[in-house]
Amino acid sequence: MEKIPIGIWVQDIVNYIVDLSEYHLRLFSDSLNLVIGKTVDALEWTNPFILILIIVILTYIIKRNWKTLILIIFGCLFILNLGYWRESLETVTLVLFSTLVSALIGIPLGILCAHRPFFYSFLRPILDLMQTIPTFVYLIPTLMLFGLGMAPGLFSTIIFSMPATIRLTYLGMSKVPPSLMEVADSFGANRWKRLWTIEFPYAKSSILTGISQCVMLSLSMVVIAALVGAEGLGKPVVQALNTVNIVKGFESGLTIVIIAILLDRILSVSNKKVGELT
Repeated sequence: MEKIPIGIWVQDIVNYIVDLSEYHLRLFSDSLNLVIGKTVDALEWTNPFILILIIVILTYIIKRNWKTLILIIFGCLFILNLGYWRESLETVTLVLFSTLVSALIGIPLGILCAHRPFFYSFLRPILDLMQTIPTFVYLIPTLMLFGLGMAPGLFSTIIFSMPATIRLTYLGMSKVPPSLMEVADSFGANRWKRLWTIEFPYAKSSILTGISQCVMLSLSMVVIAALVGAEGLGKPVVQALNTVNIVKGFESGLTIVIIAILLDRILSVSNKKVGELT
């Protein structure tokens, strides 16, 4: 049986895109690297203790939980003591940028899937492919398109994490009771009014859970993104692996774990608080 040249087809498509718009892709990549770099520089320029204080105040506003505040203070001070403060800022910046893009694209797509089930049937195998295909596979085309730097790592992270936002938004919007929609229709609410007053408040918890999952999935891509030049905590992990440096590997890996715990605590707090307000 003759082999289907699907890999060659994908390569031809990527090469065509590169040949057609290489200048614009690299310009976009350089601009994105500049924006992320300037953001990290601004955060690093800020005194670490002031930045920790700002994080603590924001968390305190979300919910007055002293245990969470103490955990954040000790976690941030521990990262600062290990000497991975800038790498942590780079990692958190990458995670926040990827989560923002995933939310801006994933939430509208999830709403569209809930309102148009046939579109979700079409999109579902694509989401399965995005989540199950090995990450190293789509690092190759993103590297060819954007070159080394934050851009290929950012886009690879978005590809991996966005399905969670789409699926959980779809799940929350599709679980809205028909009786609530009938009540809205009886009061003469149009499509946008139903969306903002009925569907969004009901699905808010599921949507926020999707964003929380997106953050955790983005953080899990830190080491993978470092292989294509993305800065952050993945870089010392890769360096430790290449040099068999147990000290650097354990310290940078532990820092990633601490950031994951802190982000999880902050996001879980926001979910609970929003649920109480609803």
